[in-house]
Amino acid sequence: MNKKYDAIVIGSGFGGAMAARQLVHAGMKVLMIERGEWVKRGPHNWGPKASLDLTPHYDNSTAYKVLKGGNKAEMGVYACVGGPSVFYGGVSFRFRKEDFSPSENLVAGSQARWPISYDDLEPWYSRAENILDISGDDANDPTAPPRSKPYPQPAAPLATVSEQVKKAAESLGLHPFPLPLAINYRKNKPGQQACASCTTCDTFACAVNAKNDLATVLIPHLLNQGMQLMDRTVVLQILEENGRVKGVRCKNKSSGEESTIHAPRVILAAGALGSPHLILASGLEKKNPGGRVVGHYLMRHVNAIVFGIFPGAADKEGRFHKQLAILDFYLGKESHPELNGKIGSLQQMPTPPAGLVENAVPGFLGKMLGSQVKRLTGLLAIAEDQPDYENKCWLDFSQKDQWGYPRLNVVHQYSQRDKAAMKVLTKEAAKIMKTAGAWATYTHHIRTFSHAVGTVRMGHDPKTSALDEFCAFRGVNGLWVVDGSFMPTSAAVNPSLTIAANALRVGSHIAKEG
Repeated sequence: MNKKYDAIVIGSGFGGAMAARQLVHAGMKVLMIERGEWVKRGPHNWGPKASLDLTPHYDNSTAYKVLKGGNKAEMGVYACVGGPSVFYGGVSFRFRKEDFSPSENLVAGSQARWPISYDDLEPWYSRAENILDISGDDANDPTAPPRSKPYPQPAAPLATVSEQVKKAAESLGLHPFPLPLAINYRKNKPGQQACASCTTCDTFACAVNAKNDLATVLIPHLLNQGMQLMDRTVVLQILEENGRVKGVRCKNKSSGEESTIHAPRVILAAGALGSPHLILASGLEKKNPGGRVVGHYLMRHVNAIVFGIFPGAADKEGRFHKQLAILDFYLGKESHPELNGKIGSLQQMPTPPAGLVENAVPGFLGKMLGSQVKRLTGLLAIAEDQPDYENKCWLDFSQKDQWGYPRLNVVHQYSQRDKAAMKVLTKEAAKIMKTAGAWATYTHHIRTFSHAVGTVRMGHDPKTSALDEFCAFRGVNGLWVVDGSFMPTSAAVNPSLTIAANALRVGSHIAKEG
C-alpha cells in the first residue's frame, strides 16, 4: 500500500464515500480508512440476531460513556464498510427549503445559521439521488421543495397495510405520500437483485443487496477506479504542523500495528460523535477560532414510534411496508400555535421483528410485545430538536480504550419545545393508527444517537462555528468535516441524503481547488 496520498478520507459512510467519489473522479490518489469491516451478505441477514445492535458491527471497543440521555450508560460505535447506510432503512429525504433559514424560535439564541441555502444544495441532491437510485413520488407532499430532476425510480406499489394507513390519514384531511427510498425495485438492474419486500430491512443489512447502500452501489466502484481502502483500522490522531494537515496516525485492529500515513488533505467523516472525538484527541480545536463549539450543539432528533395494536395481524401479507410519509405538520399547524412554527414529520414504520422488540424493550413488557409483534404496525414521529451548547461530547484523557484512545463522554437532554413538538406528533400518530383500525396504541421513545448531527457546525461567523461554507476546518489548512457534524440545525427528516449531497458539493470544491 502506498504511504503517501493526495487525500485521506476517514469514514466510509455518506459523507466519506460521497466526498471520496468526487476526488477519485478528479484523478486524485485517495485512501479511505474505516474502523469496521465488510458486512457479509446472505440468508443469515434475515436472522433474529442480524439487527445492527446485535451484530459485531456494533463496536464496543471504543465505548462512549453517556452521562445523560441515550438508551444505555455505555454506547458502542457503528462500524462497517459503508457506514450506517448498510443498516439504515433507506429513507432519503431532502431537507425542506425552510430548513436552511430556521426561525429564532427554533434556534433559541444558539447563533446557529446555515451559510448555504437549499438552492446551493439542490443540484447535489439530484446527483445524490441518482447515485443512490432513489425511488419516490413527492407530488402529494405539501412541503416538497423545488427539484430540477425527478426521482430516478418511481415509488413501489403500496402494501395492503400501507393502503390502510394511507386511507386513514386521508380521512383525517392529511396528505400521505410515498417515502423516498434507496431501494432497488428494478428487475433488470445489472449485478443487483430487486427488492424481495422482506420484513428485515431497517437496522438489517440487505441479504440480497437490493438496498442501495454505499457498500453495494458506490465503494466497490471507487476501489475499481483506484481508491485504496484500509478497513479494521482506527485513526488515533490527525497530524498537523504549522497550521497545515500532514496526515494521520492509525492502528490496525487485527495486527495492532501502528502506522503514519501522509497526505496534504484529510476529509473527516467519522460521524457526529466520532469526528469531534478525533478532533479533540488531536488537539485541533485549539487552532480554530470557533473551537469552543467542537463537540457542542449535539442534536439527535426527538424520535418515537407510535405502534398501533391491532385485533389480528396488522400486516397479513408479511411484506415490507415502510412506505408512507405524512408531512402536514412539518412547518407547523394553526391548531398548535404554542409551538410557533415547525413541528415535525411522521413516517410509516413496519411491523418489527420479535427479537428486535425484545432487545429494545427490556423485561416482561418486551417479551409480551415480542410474542404479540404481529399485531403491531406504526408511525415514526421525528421532531426537530433545538441546538443547545450544553448538549455535548468531550474527552476524558484519564480513561483510554485498548487502542490508546481517550474516552468520549456524552450529555444530551431535550428542551421543553422539543418535548412539546413530540407530544403533538405522537398524539396525531395515535389518531391515525386508531382510524386505521388499531384497538390501542403504544409509544416507544427512541433514545439512540442514530440521527446525531451538529457537533462541528458550519457557519459564516468564525467565532460561533468551526467550519466555513465549504466545511473547511478553520485554523488547519487541508482539513474538512463532511458527516452530520457540519449541520447547524437538524431539520425533522432523516439526515443521510443531506449529508450525501453536501459531501458531493464539498468534494467537488476540494477537487477544483487542487
